[in-house]
Amino acid sequence: MSPSSQCLVVLLFTGVAAPVAGLLLRRIAGGWDSVGRGPFAIEQQLPPSRYPSRPAAPIDPAIQAAEVRQMLEAKASRLERRGEAPIDVEAETTRLLAPLGEELGAGARQDAELRAEVRQLVVTRNERRMRKGLEPLDVETETERQLEDFVGSP
Repeated sequence: MSPSSQCLVVLLFTGVAAPVAGLLLRRIAGGWDSVGRGPFAIEQQLPPSRYPSRPAAPIDPAIQAAEVRQMLEAKASRLERRGEAPIDVEAETTRLLAPLGEELGAGARQDAELRAEVRQLVVTRNERRMRKGLEPLDVETETERQLEDFVGSP
């Protein structure tokens, strides 16, 4: 067989026989249609839960305090074994179990930062409105409205 006839055989195979074989396999098997499907596929909808969702049971404060104290004592003993200064378990327990209203340090700072950021957004929106020829909004009222929409109440 000469090199030109070998080349002709390869061209005929790749140009005609291979695509025909591919089409026949696709028609007969249909296997590619099911790739990525099945019981573990992400596209499948989950069946509805058999158990209706119930509100969480209230947490007993005594149990919560005991668990917090237990975790803090374990943390203190780990710190002590590593040679670090242990934490004050009692002070940390009272700090963690304090009602949210009593913690004003970091929360108040975050609230002030959030309020400043929302106010800056309102000021920027007002500048855009004035460039369009629209009436500017009251900055403080709009800031309060945005915070109420975002957080629930200022």
